[in-house]
Amino acid sequence: MVDEASTAEENVERKPERDGSENLRVLENIEVQMTVEVGRSEITIRDLLRLSEGSIMELDRLAGDPLDILINGTMIAKGEVVMVGERFGIRFGEIVEPEKRVESL
Repeated sequence: MVDEASTAEENVERKPERDGSENLRVLENIEVQMTVEVGRSEITIRDLLRLSEGSIMELDRLAGDPLDILINGTMIAKGEVVMVGERFGIRFGEIVEPEKRVESL
């Protein structure tokens, strides 16, 4: 007769422990929303309603300033727009340290 308690303990001991890289693999296929922000501006509802094709709004950034790259609303880097064939792309520049990204959550 086999002792069920000791068999259960042996199974637990034989189970390989997951390391950090295995845990990370579980997250690899989760989709996130990436946004590239050129700049911001505050306007009144009146000015918003007056916008039409060809309207121009001044943003809070200077021409040539790096763009903010956000993942799900959290800034992860700064970058610049590049051309990739006939499409726009983004070149990552300064990457925000993981500790600072966590602070903004």
